[in-house]
Amino acid sequence: MIRILVIDDEAPFARALSIGLRARGYDVFWALTGRSGLDAAAHEQPDLILLDLRLPDLDGIEVLEAVRTWTSTPVIVLSARDQEEFKIEALDKGADDYITKPFAIGELVARVRAALRHSSHCSDRAVVQTDHFTIDLVAKRVMNAQGQVRLTATEWQVVELLTKHIGDLVSQRQILREVWGPRFEDRLDYLWVYMARIRRKLEPNPSQPRYFITEPGMGYRFQLSLSME
Repeated sequence: MIRILVIDDEAPFARALSIGLRARGYDVFWALTGRSGLDAAAHEQPDLILLDLRLPDLDGIEVLEAVRTWTSTPVIVLSARDQEEFKIEALDKGADDYITKPFAIGELVARVRAALRHSSHCSDRAVVQTDHFTIDLVAKRVMNAQGQVRLTATEWQVVELLTKHIGDLVSQRQILREVWGPRFEDRLDYLWVYMARIRRKLEPNPSQPRYFITEPGMGYRFQLSLSME
């Protein structure tokens, strides 16, 4: 059974949400503060997290950033804040979706299903094979025709992150945050250096990358072929 953690300080809302989700076959547990939510996320290992931004002890963005330091579990933000800047910030910090309160339970369930499908798709691909190299996410290695490609720990973290989001745009800030930490979100120079190194080791023509694609001003995308664009 899919397990969902609700982090929201409004007990009546959390209770009603739990009832609605349980009626649709989900196992739901909830936390009323950011700290208790982080503890539950770490120890209970939910399949998905529903997170309110306005919590009594921590801002929801702080909770989101903390969660993203150790897990890629899907997080859907539930918030009464409907301004665009809040939505952009949450998505940049690692949220998978953003729903503005109030909302219909049917819409929420559809968003939950979509987030879980995407998460399952990414996790199911333990081995990704291209025409020039193979990435093994379980063994944490990259192989080509000559054998194992020697990657540093940081190079591997970047490759792993992009591979887990195969075909999707991953923002520069997300890569910097997840690989180097929140304090390094503005260090684009780090990212440029490491992407150049990765391309030299894996791309058949590093000056015209086929797999590790730059989306100017936004981020990077790992794709199996140009036809995926």
